[in-house]
Amino acid sequence: MKFVVRLHAEITIKSRSVRKRYGKVLTNNLRKILAPVDDSIYVKWLWDRIEVSADGDDSQVRSEIKEILQNTPGISWFAEVIERSLTDFDAIAELVGEHWLKRLPGKSFAMRVKRKGNHEFNSQQLERYVGGYLLERVPDTSVNLSNPDLDIALQITNQIVHLVGERVNGLGGFPIPTQETVLSLLSGGFDSGVATYDFIRRGARTHFCFFNLGGDAHEVAVRQIAYYLWKRYSSSHPIKFISVDFAPIVDDILTNVDNGQMGVVLKRQMLRAADKVARYVKAQALVTGEAMGQVSSQTLSNLRVIDQATSALVLRPLITKDKQEIVDEAKRIGTEPLAKSIPEYCGVISNKPTVKAIPAVIEAEEAKLNKDLLDQVVRASNVLSMQDIATQTDAELALPDTTTELSTDTTIIDIRNDEEIEAAPLSVEVEVIEIPFFKLASQFAELDQSREYLLYCDQGIMSRMQALLLHENGYNNVSVYKP
Repeated sequence: MKFVVRLHAEITIKSRSVRKRYGKVLTNNLRKILAPVDDSIYVKWLWDRIEVSADGDDSQVRSEIKEILQNTPGISWFAEVIERSLTDFDAIAELVGEHWLKRLPGKSFAMRVKRKGNHEFNSQQLERYVGGYLLERVPDTSVNLSNPDLDIALQITNQIVHLVGERVNGLGGFPIPTQETVLSLLSGGFDSGVATYDFIRRGARTHFCFFNLGGDAHEVAVRQIAYYLWKRYSSSHPIKFISVDFAPIVDDILTNVDNGQMGVVLKRQMLRAADKVARYVKAQALVTGEAMGQVSSQTLSNLRVIDQATSALVLRPLITKDKQEIVDEAKRIGTEPLAKSIPEYCGVISNKPTVKAIPAVIEAEEAKLNKDLLDQVVRASNVLSMQDIATQTDAELALPDTTTELSTDTTIIDIRNDEEIEAAPLSVEVEVIEIPFFKLASQFAELDQSREYLLYCDQGIMSRMQALLLHENGYNNVSVYKP
């Protein structure tokens, strides 16, 4: 099997040297990601395209190659290429019909033929013959050479016919790491996940910084979102996940800072800490998911004061986005199911938060804080590579599933949120109790430990993570329920 891959348009208009560099980076990235799929996969850079080929016709290999090509930054589109020996016009027309007839009803098409080598026919003759063949067999299709719904491409190279299949859109953007490194402040919500994706797609090596305000359960959930984004969109390069325990900082703010100034002070402390982490990973900018006017700390006045806490460049790709736009994008990139299950951990909640912070007032409040505490929590950060998280994920996936018999001594714990439970209630013949995943760690000890417990969620990801967490805390009477 063979695929032809086209680079994103922005790459093709760059200078010859830059285009060559970007093309070779993308080629090397594809070699790294595709290598585990099949030993026979070969990736070749051909200036105007990249060719990906593999021996045999295994449908699983084909599916995995397509998924990787669809999710690798730098690719505009790709298509599978079918190769046959050149015989006659009838055989070529039947080959085209086999792959395109079902897609033509109700649509216009253009037949495009390019040739290399010596042949007894010209390109226009073959275009007219195959086009007529398709029109005869699909009455409600038409030819449109200027703006067709479908472009059908044939390449004749000497005595080989190459039929280019239907185009599949890629991510676009630039290959990683053609842009400089950034550090994304990942909270686990919709916004920060989408902002992270935007920079991955743009070709920046994107490390993750997580400020933990909700304990182990919160970190495990956010870690999995980071792993998902890396595995799906940027696994060509090693990435770090840095977790900073921010509970001591929150306690310091709650104890010493005026109620109305707490939100701005917390965000400034986060930027200061992130700046220190960014230097460790050699990041040139910080990335946040903030959107203008979404919450009180995100007014332009407050953002201006927050940014003054650090000299680091702070980038906000979602600054003008509506919340629904962000949620829709999270659905499209696949982070929405996990993000919607993670509650908001605000850290501090002001009764009357300021929407126009005054720098002098904020600085006076910050003077009351423990000056050494920020350095202490950053130095105590937990640094994991994505390979570390991948190993942990494999352990989570190795947890046993219960798929058949449920005994009377078994209780299922539904750890989904209320909306998910209401949309698809679990119907089984054993006891079912509902405990949101973020409360499970604290409430599990209160349950009857003589019983066996099975955790349930829609995708099985969160239930596995929570089961592993409970195992690490010494509870061996818990596993995962997968209907």
